Amino acid sequence: MKAKILLVTLGIGIGAAAWAGQPPQVEYSADSMMETAEVSMKGRVHYTPTRERREMVQGGQKMITIQRQDKKVMWTLMPEEKMYMEMSLDRKRAPGDLSGYKIEQTKVGPETVNGVSATKSKVIMTDAKGAKMGGFMWTTKDGIVVKTDVVAVDKGGKQRMKMELTNLKVTKQDAALFEIPTGYTNMDMGGMMGLGNMGRHK
Repeated sequence: MKAKILLVTLGIGIGAAAWAGQPPQVEYSADSMMETAEVSMKGRVHYTPTRERREMVQGGQKMITIQRQDKKVMWTLMPEEKMYMEMSLDRKRAPGDLSGYKIEQTKVGPETVNGVSATKSKVIMTDAKGAKMGGFMWTTKDGIVVKTDVVAVDKGGKQRMKMELTNLKVTKQDAALFEIPTGYTNMDMGGMMGLGNMGRHK
């Protein structure tokens, strides 16, 4: 369902910057929690203006996504298997691309989220086919989205997602966090089905 896909991509950070307008121009790290009706995921985020790393744990299984805007690529790492998949972040192909949405944002006022001063805003997004996503988001003075509470609506029904950051620290991040670890194998979508070739990352 389209709404569900949008919520999941927002939950891992793709598109969240679009809600806030200008992406944060500071580096930071934080713990994260994302909840929908079906899943609850704890994780951690490391961010720079051109790179982002998200670590998520669901059902005891860990997954890592690394977005490299400087390289226009996203890597999904599976630590247990020591494998990764690569996806283009070309604007027309990137998952969670919100460029086709009309976005209406209204400032509500100041609030404190997990000890961090933020501004609460109401946001409504509508695409050309009438699918909508709306709710609230809280951003810091640096433009960091520290909380979202949104509902996506389309013909398939409704999906709600909540996300919060805790232990936010605005500080320089280690560049090694945004690289594929040594020893990981590249597995394309065909490889997942046993149809493609596997290549060693160099």
